[in-house]
Amino acid sequence: MQRLRLVTLVFLFAFTAALTVHAQSNSGSLTGTVSDPTGAVIPTATVTIANPVTGYTRTTTSDATGQFRFFNIPFNPYRVTVSMTGFNTASQSVEVNSVVPVALPIHLAIQTSSTTITVESSADLVETDPTFHTDIDRTTINEMPLESASSSLSSLVTLSSPGVAADSNGLFHGLGDHAENSFSIDGQPITDQQSKVFSNQLPADAVQSLEVIDGAPPAEYGDKTSLVIVATTRSGQGITTPRGSISASYGSFGSTDVSANLAYGGKSWGNFIALGGLQSGRFLDPGEFAVMHDKGNEENLFDRIDYQFNPKNSFHTNLQYTRSWFQTPNAYDNLGAINGNGNGDTDQRSKIGTIDIAPTFTHVLSDNAVFNIGPYLRSDAFNYYPSKNPLADLGPIQQETAAQQRSLTNAGLHADISYAKGRHNAKFGGMYSQTFLRENNQLGLVDPTLNDPAGPNYNPILAPYDLTLGGHLYAWHGQTDVKQVALYAEDQIKAGNFMFNLGLRGDFYNGLAIQRQAEPRVGISYNLKPTNTVLRVSYARSQETPFNENLVLSTKGCLDPVLQAIFLTLGSCNPAPFNPGFRNELHAGLQQAFGKRFVLGGEYIWKYTHNAYDFSILGATPITFPIEWHNSKIPGFAIHGSVPETHGLSAFVVMSSVAARFFNPQIGGVGATVSTPGGLPFRIDHDEKFNQTTHLQYAMPFHKSLWYSFNWRYDSGLVAGSAPCIGNPNDPNSNCAGGPIALPGGGQGINLSGFTPDQEFQAGLVCDGVKATPTKGFTSCDVAGLTSKLINLPAPGTEDDDRNPPRIAPRNLFDMAVGEDNLFHAKDHPIGLRITAINVTNRYALYNFLSTFSGTHYVTPRALTAQFTYNF
Repeated sequence: MQRLRLVTLVFLFAFTAALTVHAQSNSGSLTGTVSDPTGAVIPTATVTIANPVTGYTRTTTSDATGQFRFFNIPFNPYRVTVSMTGFNTASQSVEVNSVVPVALPIHLAIQTSSTTITVESSADLVETDPTFHTDIDRTTINEMPLESASSSLSSLVTLSSPGVAADSNGLFHGLGDHAENSFSIDGQPITDQQSKVFSNQLPADAVQSLEVIDGAPPAEYGDKTSLVIVATTRSGQGITTPRGSISASYGSFGSTDVSANLAYGGKSWGNFIALGGLQSGRFLDPGEFAVMHDKGNEENLFDRIDYQFNPKNSFHTNLQYTRSWFQTPNAYDNLGAINGNGNGDTDQRSKIGTIDIAPTFTHVLSDNAVFNIGPYLRSDAFNYYPSKNPLADLGPIQQETAAQQRSLTNAGLHADISYAKGRHNAKFGGMYSQTFLRENNQLGLVDPTLNDPAGPNYNPILAPYDLTLGGHLYAWHGQTDVKQVALYAEDQIKAGNFMFNLGLRGDFYNGLAIQRQAEPRVGISYNLKPTNTVLRVSYARSQETPFNENLVLSTKGCLDPVLQAIFLTLGSCNPAPFNPGFRNELHAGLQQAFGKRFVLGGEYIWKYTHNAYDFSILGATPITFPIEWHNSKIPGFAIHGSVPETHGLSAFVVMSSVAARFFNPQIGGVGATVSTPGGLPFRIDHDEKFNQTTHLQYAMPFHKSLWYSFNWRYDSGLVAGSAPCIGNPNDPNSNCAGGPIALPGGGQGINLSGFTPDQEFQAGLVCDGVKATPTKGFTSCDVAGLTSKLINLPAPGTEDDDRNPPRIAPRNLFDMAVGEDNLFHAKDHPIGLRITAINVTNRYALYNFLSTFSGTHYVTPRALTAQFTYNF
């Protein structure tokens, strides 16, 4: 506690002392002066900046001195167009790729003809950047149909970026890894898990644009780099007339959402604020297609403040508070009427509170150099509550009742100097962070057979904590402080048609293990301008750090005799440190423009990680903990194609195939080792052979405020390693949950006695034409008669944990939205109406089945939502 107070005081001191500088290190600014051939300035000229690929566009007018200004511009190439009555329209390309302000003088020629010639180049569609990435702009954020308002950023990344496998509860697996993703919010690094069962996300209403880096990460990014999501928030600076909106919606499952935002400012200041509240009867993705015990709500407040003291010094800060409360969904097995435990239905709940304070400051050192510094403080408080009657927590995969109060407080400081001149665009920086982990758990046994005094496995250590024998909960406390330091230098060099990314990063990790690592990052690209083709290749070495959620429990829990006895029910329980892993990754790809109407980019990916991380879970609770495998190998490809807006139509398609091959043995954490020992590989449950998303938006030509948006998502299915199967007994990598048995009447069967009827129902099992139900299943089935439409079961004798594991069946999901942004054709303060439909065909499908991390979850049934918006 004293350390936390000290860091808080240091943070507040830095916040107060630094109120002389400003920046947003994920975005830049563009200024310029419009003049005529004599050099006289031209006021009231219309200036537009646009990127045809992302759809980003903003318009302003030059002031009385001929100057124009654009603030908070995401890094990208742009086309600047200036028009004025009596002058020829001028158009010029410009790249904004640094916080160093870009100055762009514009000279307009006197109009000599009434004919305007517009020159468009497909070269504007390709980027020479060696790093493969995807840009997501505000138009897509506004109009794309999203499944969940409480995890909208995750939904955006899943639907809009290649290489991302969809999972339940806002989780996504980036490029074959579980949660090895980081967010950079206006320069603030956030590397802890951001799904709705771990933390509360930044609301999508606060985001101006996203850049999702699928390629080799630049040196400024570390810790979790499989996928880096760079977010630029919305600003009110330069918005001299207050603008905003108020929205209210109602939809399926009793879902309601009320939100509002306001942007207002001047040339030297601005404020953007967004707030909202939502509640739903289907807050999380449950283990049944039916919805039981799944209510939840969330309240959000985000505020961004900008202030420019003078041309050299200014200030920007982000403030966020989010609270969520939600029930743990029940399966039929959790209902007292079905499981027969006589203690009623399971009633588990969780609450998460998130606070984030992130000021960023900048001082312009010269025309070519800018200094940034940004302290930050982020805190997540997670509380998990068991059933009011703890004995009701008993279920097929849970023999314990548990409660938890866990906090994760991350305080840090990042600073950098950006330098842009000539062919160089360099950045030098460093960061320090300290993460305070506090874990409080209370556990007790609720299964009378688990520690039966008359049984052979009786353990007297557990007797005082067996609630079936009148015992009480066992309390355990764990804490640690994880300290991290990073230094980096990077330079993007242009040399003719070549571009080079050169970088070096040094990471110093001091947690429950200590490690130092030097990490070179290199990228090369070449622009074949005659064909509008960009070729690129890149390499990165990175340090992969342990997950912080329940890190102390997973590392030190086995040192406690009571926890060791409890965790033995999951498998082996041997204390082992979590050493950060190291990763080598290689990327090679190209980008090709086809005229001015289509651009296609793709990349081959190969990653090797020594000490690879994943998660396991305690029973059916939200108490998850990290585990560590010897190594992983992840090859694959990612493709992104887009159609820039043409006559109201824009579209993109993303597709990928990414393997996730992990290798035994398990070397850290608690829980059972998957597959057989000896280093044999297996496909972990976030491996997916192929997925794709096709998205299109269309503004009606007869009425531009009327639009239509459509998603088609195809997933080939994640690995379902716990599904019943029959393997080859002579294959050491064949490890099925239900092995072959001899049937009484002769022939070979599959043993299903390890599954409850509900679990067989969840898997969609059918035996000789008879479907399993939540209350009636099968103890065995003949091999030829066992089928499922929800899971692809390998043919008998062909199951292989690496080459042919059971998988979730492929699924096609369709979402759509239609909106009228000016329902009553008002000149001012238009009112909009939007109808959104998720899973319009009501596809009955799984995300996963008995996953070692998250259990079983179904995709969202058909959900309809109507939303009214008042704009001002």
